[in-house]
Amino acid sequence: MFSASAASGAPGVIAGEAVVRSFAIPIEGLGTARANEAVEIRSQVQEVIRRIRFEEGQYVEAGAVLVELDDGKSRADLSAAKAALAESEGRYQRALELFETNALSISDLEERQARRDVARAAVASARARLSDLTLRAPFSGQIGLRRVSPGSLVDSSTVITTLDDADPIKLDFTVAETALPLLATGLAVTAQSAAWPGFEFVGEIESIDTRVDPVSRTVRVRALVPNPDGRLRAGMFLSVRAVREDVEALMIPEQAVVPEQSRQFALVIGTDERIEKREIRTGRRRPGEVEVVEGLKAGERVVVEGTLKARAGEVVEILEMLPPVGANPP
Repeated sequence: MFSASAASGAPGVIAGEAVVRSFAIPIEGLGTARANEAVEIRSQVQEVIRRIRFEEGQYVEAGAVLVELDDGKSRADLSAAKAALAESEGRYQRALELFETNALSISDLEERQARRDVARAAVASARARLSDLTLRAPFSGQIGLRRVSPGSLVDSSTVITTLDDADPIKLDFTVAETALPLLATGLAVTAQSAAWPGFEFVGEIESIDTRVDPVSRTVRVRALVPNPDGRLRAGMFLSVRAVREDVEALMIPEQAVVPEQSRQFALVIGTDERIEKREIRTGRRRPGEVEVVEGLKAGERVVVEGTLKARAGEVVEILEMLPPVGANPP
């Protein structure tokens, strides 16, 4: 049986449909690994190292004692402060008893109380100075190289060692500002390092900088990457890739695009099988299909094969409707 369009000599075409499909968008950048927490171990006071209680490369827990400085003078100062406090406390108690019997004026009592309070503050200060002579790990992590020896005189300018918490590790990378709409916290990232060829480190975006670099037009992104085996170290250079999977796009077969000079068109088949030549604007491409940014709506039919035979305003016969690229045939 022949259709009316075939009987009238209408050209036969193969058509496809404009469909909305998921179009994953890759985001790529270059970054540097940074420790989750990092600190240089220094002394707040000038003193001689009495004992070093860590090994290079050792993992230590938060609060672990790392270095003991010479505390002889500070302990003596604390003992003297405690003795002065005991004396002040005794004088204040005697003054309080005399005041209750009206044998001492209120001003004398307040003076004794002030001296006691000063003695208490002196004890607290001596204890703080003594505490400063024991250097502890502020957080759990791995000790770096030791840069001093027992007997060394150190002060606030002396780096004794370093402490890094590298699990997870922070990965700071930059991407073009045009990728901002695609970025989101929690988005998975994969990273590769020349030091570990063929190995992928997987993490997720933790935060996105609030500013764009006005010179490079890039934005800094921070991801957290688990690093239980310690392969990644602070300062390492990595290539980073993230893929936004949930982005949708209007797609048509790439053969349906009719280029004319610098413009692009599609032959749209109307409900009456009549051709409309419509200008479109295309976007991204992948094998077999192209994104239409402007000019088409989802569900509209376009000529895929037979574009040379079809003419604007003419009726065509649809010989076959192609399934979307990548779809399983019925």
